[in-house]
Amino acid sequence: MPKFVDTRDESILPVDGKNIVLFHPHVPESAIEGVADTLRTRWIGQGPKVERFEEAFRLALGSGHHPVAVGSCTDAIHLAYVLCNLKPGDEVIVPVFTCTATNIPLLYHGIRIRFADAQLGTMNIDPQHVRSLITDRTRAIVCVHYGGLPCDMDELQAIATDAGVPLIEDAAQAVGASYKGVPVGAMSDFTAFSFQAIKHITTGDGGMLMIRDPQLVAKTKRIRWFGIDREAKQGGTWQNDISEIGYKYQMTDIGAAMGLAALETLDDVLALRQSILARYIGRLEGIDGIEVVGAEFKDRVHAAWLCTVLVDRRKDLERKLRDASIESGQVHFRNDRYSVFANFREGELPNMNALEERYLVLPLHTHMSLADADRVCDVIQSGW
Repeated sequence: MPKFVDTRDESILPVDGKNIVLFHPHVPESAIEGVADTLRTRWIGQGPKVERFEEAFRLALGSGHHPVAVGSCTDAIHLAYVLCNLKPGDEVIVPVFTCTATNIPLLYHGIRIRFADAQLGTMNIDPQHVRSLITDRTRAIVCVHYGGLPCDMDELQAIATDAGVPLIEDAAQAVGASYKGVPVGAMSDFTAFSFQAIKHITTGDGGMLMIRDPQLVAKTKRIRWFGIDREAKQGGTWQNDISEIGYKYQMTDIGAAMGLAALETLDDVLALRQSILARYIGRLEGIDGIEVVGAEFKDRVHAAWLCTVLVDRRKDLERKLRDASIESGQVHFRNDRYSVFANFREGELPNMNALEERYLVLPLHTHMSLADADRVCDVIQSGW
């Protein structure tokens, strides 16, 4: 048998000893039990637990919008684009700084991507640049709540309303966030959430699309499952027609069992994450050459998925943390640098240019304590 060779990036630390890793899944014991119980039932694919999870998630958010559970946040974003009836040649304004999953689905349909610059204080999409990109071919605006910090939703919604187009929120990182007292997931036409492995709650991989218009829910559930009307089929109507292109985007009861259990811990998860972020903000304030992104906003609640700092001599700090057994990294990269988006480069994006070599993500997850955050801060305070 050939010898196993570990080819992982050296910057990735094992979960061992005193190491503080950048990410760690949150899987409560009750989720393990829930999966085991589900595996003993008739339903392990899409079944009754998916519907239970949809309603439980809606209630946990405090939203009156309509939830449809899917296999990933990318599925949810893609379904939102389909529901907006986007066609080849249509323009959609998107953030240049995000996970590529926000923008790759637009390539499926020949959409012209318009990259909007990042906002200096948040790394979210810059509403001023969004407004400058509006044309008579604009068909949607997409925003991403980077790290869990909500975007400037009033400004973005005003721009979308003026242009007569839907606003789509990629809230993959923003479960539990709110803006001016309104939960993320209760504001826009479409909001996509992620339950990928290292999000606030996980279903192994999964997502949820929150939909404002109730008349779109039945269609969304059809195209989630090949275009088939599952309710009619399971009610005994086997000869139903398929009139629209569908996808295999359903969530399973196995994933939903994990999600239902994880939802019971969501308040505690948010409280711990937010306390760790607050510790970073408090400890790092006033240190020359470093600032925490989004530290000063009072009109929105940060979901604290990431703690991102802007730092001078980023590589030096990254190396200093690594030597102290602490992971850090960039996580996301500006999308217009990728070859797959080469046809959509907008030229100079001054804010993103200024941020590109300065941002660094620090550890933040439920397998950390405040003492761990203090240890990270101690290393930073000692200089780099």
